[in-house]
Amino acid sequence: MNKIAFITGATSGIGMATAKLFAKNDINVILCGRRAERLEKLKSELSKEVEVYSLAFDVRNRASVFEAIASLPEKWQNIEYLINNAGNAHGLDLSQDASLDDWEDMIDINVKGLMYVTKALLNGMTDRKAGHIVNISSIAGKEVYTKGNAYCASKHAVTALSDGLRLDLNGT
Repeated sequence: MNKIAFITGATSGIGMATAKLFAKNDINVILCGRRAERLEKLKSELSKEVEVYSLAFDVRNRASVFEAIASLPEKWQNIEYLINNAGNAHGLDLSQDASLDDWEDMIDINVKGLMYVTKALLNGMTDRKAGHIVNISSIAGKEVYTKGNAYCASKHAVTALSDGLRLDLNGT
């Protein structure tokens, strides 16, 4: 079987483009996202080039993440590439006008979701001494801007988590 890429947020934007690029380069893909109908449409398209598996779950839900990943058939468990792409930016308001629900959603998806997916796959990758993790962030992970309060904070966290993973996994 070809190498396997596991891509969160594959139903649109960067995640979808990444899935298409991997397929074009003969790498099988596990498409992940919340919207099952979009996953099936993309799966149908990419199945003409490579093998495709899809998992519909919300990265914010820790139990769903671990359950979905645990359900992978054996032939899909040797993941070579983890692309943590799922994320969002909404409710971009001045801090004093911001909705706590918007802030929590961004932290839950952009930070905790990335952590859950990474943790669910990490032991398998390190046990095989194989794999690459790509965490999609933003310039907002380095520079802040007006009304970007929680989004910038979440992307700073992605940068810090990525740096920490790099150090922790050095030598594996």
